Amino acid sequence: MPHILSKNIEFYNVRPDFKQMISRKAKVVQQNCDGVEYLMNKNKIDIYKGHGSFVNKNTILISPKDGSGETQQIETDKTIIATGSKPSSLPFIDIDKKRIITSTEALTLDKIPKSMVVIGGGVIGCELGSVYARLGTEVTIVEYMPSIIASMDKDLGKELQKSMKKLGVKFLLNTGVTKVDALKTKVKIEATNHKKKEDLKIEAEYCLVSVGRRAYTDKLGLENVGIETDGRGRIEVDDHLQTAVPGIYAIGDVIKGAMLAHKAEEEGVFVAESIVGQKPHINYNLIPGVVYTWPEVAGVGYTEEYLKEEGIPFKSGKFPFKASGRARASMDTAGFIKVLAHKETDEILGVHMIGPRIADLIAEAVVAMEYRASAEDISRMSHAHPTYTEAFKEACLAATDNRALHF
Repeated sequence: MPHILSKNIEFYNVRPDFKQMISRKAKVVQQNCDGVEYLMNKNKIDIYKGHGSFVNKNTILISPKDGSGETQQIETDKTIIATGSKPSSLPFIDIDKKRIITSTEALTLDKIPKSMVVIGGGVIGCELGSVYARLGTEVTIVEYMPSIIASMDKDLGKELQKSMKKLGVKFLLNTGVTKVDALKTKVKIEATNHKKKEDLKIEAEYCLVSVGRRAYTDKLGLENVGIETDGRGRIEVDDHLQTAVPGIYAIGDVIKGAMLAHKAEEEGVFVAESIVGQKPHINYNLIPGVVYTWPEVAGVGYTEEYLKEEGIPFKSGKFPFKASGRARASMDTAGFIKVLAHKETDEILGVHMIGPRIADLIAEAVVAMEYRASAEDISRMSHAHPTYTEAFKEACLAATDNRALHF
């Protein structure tokens, strides 16, 4: 019997080629890395490969990565620490990289797991949990908080959970893991639902630990120059992203703030421009966060919860993709766009989206908010039809006296 994709398409015996999928992932990563290296060479930037650490403020020691070969020393006037982050764990979990894995190993498995427990319902846990659920893995997400992607607007977490449940993903919220044991062919997990006071036992082929990331500042010789880190390994910087030591800067995951590649990129440009005497700026409130599930999720600006907590008067407009002609045509009707605007001035304070191509759509909201647009400003702009972006205009109309045209 054929598997029915829609009323118009039938297909037989289709299955994913997982090894090819992993191989293509590796190829794309390599192409991106090669592209960056090409640009470095094109711009006459010297590249030293190895582990860098401070000898003193102006001297960097470069040790060979594999332990063989000679060490090198280079002299510098300015240094930018941009060493990124690594997966975090819990004190009682021994990540063996075989049965108990992190996001790194999850992207290099040699076969599709039959079952997987994901510890942590944040961005990475939901992204990888969604991927494996679509491949046929029985996925259970264990999250300590009462909702997934808890740092984002709560409406987004509710909608994403609803969508992922349709993939077969099971959620254990308000639940903390207390023990993880790796056996030869499976993992045993013990947890407690702290709301219901229930103890739980779960077994799976793999356990993915996705409880956040930690700044990678180990063995950088920071003590040799007098730079200290906090309890999460992060480096303190001032408004110019300079550390306590003049001439040494830090950006990206090694400092406070969202651990996002585009945030690190903005900070890199910021420091480079500052060093040559320019006057750059970064509005951290307007750096969007994206979750690469399907439907995609994104948000920028203030959440509804924050506005309520701070007592900021606001109005809300929401438009569902089920009312979008383009979304109906592509059968991507899950999700919505929510616009939060100041109740008195109508300035857009936050935009929160879940739906098709949201990772791209959020940029329009960022542009609008960078120029301090009002909801009415966007609602007066022409948006091509049929497109997903119309939903943003409709949500802005909904925020201005509930004037949405198509809902």
